[in-house]
Amino acid sequence: MYEVFADMHIHIGRSENNKPIKITAARSLNFANIAKECVERKGINIAGIIDCASPYVIEDIENFLKTGEAFEIEDGGIIYKDKVCIILGSEIETSEINENGKTGSAHNLCYFPKLSDIKAFSKEMSIHIKNITLSSQRADISAYELISIVQKYNGILVPAHAFTPHKSFYGNCTARLERIFKEKYKDIPAIELGLSSDTFLADQISELETKTFLTNSDAHSLPKIAREYNKLQIENISFKEFVKALKNEDGRKIIENYGLDPKLGKYHRTYCEVCNKNIPGDAPVTKCDTCDSRNITMGVYDRIEVIKDKKDSTSPSFRPKYVYQIPLTFIPGLGGKTIEKLLDKFDTEMNILHKLSYDDIDAAFGKKVADSIVAAREGKMNITAGGGGVYGKITKE
Repeated sequence: MYEVFADMHIHIGRSENNKPIKITAARSLNFANIAKECVERKGINIAGIIDCASPYVIEDIENFLKTGEAFEIEDGGIIYKDKVCIILGSEIETSEINENGKTGSAHNLCYFPKLSDIKAFSKEMSIHIKNITLSSQRADISAYELISIVQKYNGILVPAHAFTPHKSFYGNCTARLERIFKEKYKDIPAIELGLSSDTFLADQISELETKTFLTNSDAHSLPKIAREYNKLQIENISFKEFVKALKNEDGRKIIENYGLDPKLGKYHRTYCEVCNKNIPGDAPVTKCDTCDSRNITMGVYDRIEVIKDKKDSTSPSFRPKYVYQIPLTFIPGLGGKTIEKLLDKFDTEMNILHKLSYDDIDAAFGKKVADSIVAAREGKMNITAGGGGVYGKITKE
């Protein structure tokens, strides 16, 4: 067994022939560049690319394999330079009926072992999606129906950013996942927490006591890869081992979740769309304290307060440690050029955030940079909570 880092929610912006995939993602995010970024800059060992059902991306993957730089393995996944295993995934939006009879929508992360599996999945989903070439498109089926299709092609389904106010199950579709998935709820090994939540918030919901938590970046640009990630204990980097870790089988497991302090997320607190501000006060906030408007975007913190059914956030015994992580791009005083120099000197972001001593950084870049990185690493930063689609902000104490 050994320990590896995994980020399982990375988008593709454009295909190699410049076709749009994820409209809001950077053009530089293509399959080959993500693989290289994980190896050369981030130090990520397992990467979930979740736009691989697009026929344009499938073509890119086939061409990438022809170069000889990468190859598929029997246990699932594509190995690049013997350092990263790329798991082929697809983010699908499903239509759900909430408790009030209204239609909501939720995003689902679907992971597959082989290129042939996701090609077959793509072909079937093209019946249910108007434009299969684009990412995160709305399907004309529910998640209950989707999971059967995913399993048909040897895949697994994980609810994406499960608490965000838009496009998530708990955010706008249901107070309980089991209501949506019924008897298939047992087939869901994990949920993705999202940037505005953490273990302590999510563990206030009793039905999640049997589920593994994933902390992923939902990266829309190369620098955003690994702003949240997981540390796994596995035998080798493959789809099979990744699934075992999610299911806590045969000694495989997630041993740490690294995530932003949820206050840094874009939807942590409730936001007034009239006054354009976060609404302070004890959760749950249901209207603006200034204008009394109910035209609000409910924050994750407030939503969990509404739907929780536990008095505390006691975690099950298998739950790993949640480590608050501030990526280099969030640290005050570290501009793009400084980050590039740090990466050129110390190879990967994982090295800088986890392995280097204060003296190592000080000797190469001086006291100011060393102070900033270590202060972020030790949680010695003030955070103003985010909300309404605006990230929280960090200042030094």
